[in-house]
Amino acid sequence: MSLLEVREVSRSYGSGHTQVTALENVSFDLDKGRLLAVLGPSGSGKTTLLSIIAGLLKPTSGEIRIDGSPIQLRTAREAAAFRRAHVGLVFQEYHLVPYLTAAQNLLLVPHLDGRVTGADRERAANLLSEFGLEKRARHTPSMLSGGERQRVAIARALMNDPEIMLVDEPTSHLDTERGRQVVDLLRDHIRGRDMTCVMVTHDARMAEEADEVLRLVDGKIVQG
Repeated sequence: MSLLEVREVSRSYGSGHTQVTALENVSFDLDKGRLLAVLGPSGSGKTTLLSIIAGLLKPTSGEIRIDGSPIQLRTAREAAAFRRAHVGLVFQEYHLVPYLTAAQNLLLVPHLDGRVTGADRERAANLLSEFGLEKRARHTPSMLSGGERQRVAIARALMNDPEIMLVDEPTSHLDTERGRQVVDLLRDHIRGRDMTCVMVTHDARMAEEADEVLRLVDGKIVQG
């Protein structure tokens, strides 16, 4: 059984002649240790798909399963608890808390679960070190470069040792060289931890670094 199963997922907005279909009958499987790039132009449904996999949106039809567990059947509270325990989310705009340091942004993850332990602090320090950010641990986001903020966001998403990483346009604010470095870091951590990653991107150069590529156009999977 694949870690991630997406079955005939569609998402529409509105009704009647004003209805807009963002996704139409999207299906794929993804095994552990694999990095999937979802490639497509703006408006192709990439972020909608990522949001449905994360349980932030419900599909109009179809089913998402992570490790055999259906996501769309959960309540909003159950979905949030599932994300904290099993999913690492990296948003396009980073969503770092501006008044917290890099280390404190990582520790926000266990803080939301009610307690920060010494083991959590050690894990945060180790992750920052792995991403080459140990000297930036006490820096707030405004003191970091775009690439450093992106690495902090990825490290934060790894704090809960997730089964699946969902990453939205991780290289949109970076040049090609730094973008490849970020994708390489993602890939290395995925394989090292035997997790799965879905990376949304509009950049075909970044998609080349993935194990698999799914192309979306107008909400549909296309070949080639």
